[in-house]
Amino acid sequence: MMGRALLMVGWVSTGGLLLTAFLGHRVGAQGAMGWHLLAALFSTLLVLFSHSWILFYLMGTGKAIKLAALEHDLHGDLAEQTREFKNRSSSWLMLAMMAVMATFIVGGGVATRVVPAWVHSSLFLATLAVQVWTLIIEGRVLADNERLMRSVDRQVRHAESGADTDGGES
Repeated sequence: MMGRALLMVGWVSTGGLLLTAFLGHRVGAQGAMGWHLLAALFSTLLVLFSHSWILFYLMGTGKAIKLAALEHDLHGDLAEQTREFKNRSSSWLMLAMMAVMATFIVGGGVATRVVPAWVHSSLFLATLAVQVWTLIIEGRVLADNERLMRSVDRQVRHAESGADTDGGES
């Protein structure tokens, strides 16, 4: 459930990036630069929040799964599966965070007329593509992670109910 909420924050932040782009194309209008900057700051922070917390969430659930497997002698490649989830997503998470930060920083260069606007616009389009692709990957990884957590939970309940039954017969 938490993973889904974090993924929704990621999609909302993507909407914020689109709003920021819309406001950026209106920069010539009175006061539009301030709104563009505010939307960019908010959206950038929200992107960073969602991706970093998804990474922490995967690390935390991976650790919980490994501990449950050890405590209840669960068989299978549970630790490897959790590692695979992080491997599938962490590079894209980092790339999305770096891209949105670079776009924000280059925007400052455009505001001070040091960097041409087309560089910022091009970087934004690349960032948007990376962001959407990263969210798709995160969605798949979080769904797989949730399935694994439900499976481990069933196995733990089964192991505990078996231990309760064995303990009563002795």
